[in-house]
Amino acid sequence: MAASVFDSPLFAGLFPTGEAGRLFSDSAALRAMLLVEGALAKAQGSLGIIPEISAAAIHRATLEIQIDPGALAQSTGANGVSVPGMVAAFRAEMNAPEHAQYLHWGATSQDIIDTGLMLRLRQSLALAEADLRQITKALADQAEQYAELPMAARTYGQQATPTSWGALLAGWGMPLLDTLEALPDLRENSLWVSLSGAAGTSAALGESAPALRAALAEGLALKDPGRSWHTDRGPVLRIAGWTAQITATLAAMGQSLITLAATELREVTFQDAGASSTMPQKQNPVAASVLVALSNQMGGLQAALQAAAAHQHQRDGAAWFTEWMVMPQIMLGGASALQHARQITEKLQPNPTQMAGGLRNGLGLIHAEALSFALATKMPRPEAQAETKALCRAAMQSGEPLEPLARARHPDLPADLFRPDAQLGQAPTEARAFVARARAL
Repeated sequence: MAASVFDSPLFAGLFPTGEAGRLFSDSAALRAMLLVEGALAKAQGSLGIIPEISAAAIHRATLEIQIDPGALAQSTGANGVSVPGMVAAFRAEMNAPEHAQYLHWGATSQDIIDTGLMLRLRQSLALAEADLRQITKALADQAEQYAELPMAARTYGQQATPTSWGALLAGWGMPLLDTLEALPDLRENSLWVSLSGAAGTSAALGESAPALRAALAEGLALKDPGRSWHTDRGPVLRIAGWTAQITATLAAMGQSLITLAATELREVTFQDAGASSTMPQKQNPVAASVLVALSNQMGGLQAALQAAAAHQHQRDGAAWFTEWMVMPQIMLGGASALQHARQITEKLQPNPTQMAGGLRNGLGLIHAEALSFALATKMPRPEAQAETKALCRAAMQSGEPLEPLARARHPDLPADLFRPDAQLGQAPTEARAFVARARAL
């Protein structure tokens, strides 16, 4: 298999990345860096730092010239960064040394690479936002329809109390809405331009450095942090953390759906379930399983990125190289999770009959909590709990449902005590609150 599932033709259908996949290629990285170089020259020309005619020529050339990534391999291997080779190749291709000499004026490789990365991350966030809106809309549509559809809630894999399908959907959707609401601040606090020169001091740019950085930020529609962030990897960590949060939420959805789709439950149905090579009856929850796998991978990548954030002195090659290796995988993993989540949420269907059956199974023990609180109205709470536990043991030993046993000993229990739709608590309210919030966004 390929070294990365995201670059593999064989696994392209299992780990699709959509449009985000085009953002994390060698060609995309070079194109972004050339855009930065062009915007830098344009800003320098407007401020009189370099000749304006040269600035215009460089800016135009950066939009036209194509550089083969493979042609930079030897230079990148020798220098540890691709920018020196890119600058040399660009100057040769531009074939106008009187203008090309001003390319990359006063910048350092990290300025170009980090700013180019931010251009690509900005597009990646925009794509993720579009996917999130589709996913939360699909969840909200179902949550509205099934706000009061009873089903068994489960804790530690066991039946707990009744809930509703709408509330379960809201439990997945609310954290996704949180990430959507966090996007404006994330963009403001992380999509930064970098222009700090060789050691973070902008010495080669002199007194014009702050004005130039601001002009570059404006030209690229990025934020000016007002400082050097060469060794501050907070912007990258924040974007990665946002992506990991989404992936974890979707993995939680995937885990639950795998269980709910199990043969013994069949409380949900996937329209595009996977097939087995030898067992014709199988309907495998492939997409849900991918969500979990991607989150498993994300944990390791996050740990590596966190370790790489500890840069020493003013530049740390080893830490920076590590970031290059893991950050694209983090973003592509998040993109792939969103692709699968869209497919799942648009086609997922609950099975009300099976959900009702699940509530009836287990001798009615799912109503034990409600019974204990009903008994607590006429006896101390510890006694009510002890009585409920005794009734549960009797049900399990005899095989007789909990309700007739409880009513035989306590005939004055409320008539609807063992009705799932009467024991939903705030589940319908939470489902509708999610729907309202999703619609507002």
